[in-house]
Amino acid sequence: MSKQEMREEAERLIREAMAKKTVSIKQGDTRIETKCGKCGAINKVSAAPGQTRVEYHCKECGHKQKAM
Repeated sequence: MSKQEMREEAERLIREAMAKKTVSIKQGDTRIETKCGKCGAINKVSAAPGQTRVEYHCKECGHKQKAM
């Protein structure tokens, strides 16, 4: 099966599921990977839908900051 055929099959299955109303679509939290401004560690932060800035504490040094 080629990529184009697989893509068409997936689109067809999605259309069928939406028509049957068996699939509910909801907006989930956004995951942000951000770097600490103090120690440089990578942190993963969750942001609720509609939120632009999220406060968090660095998991390495505990520095309080905001992610965009």
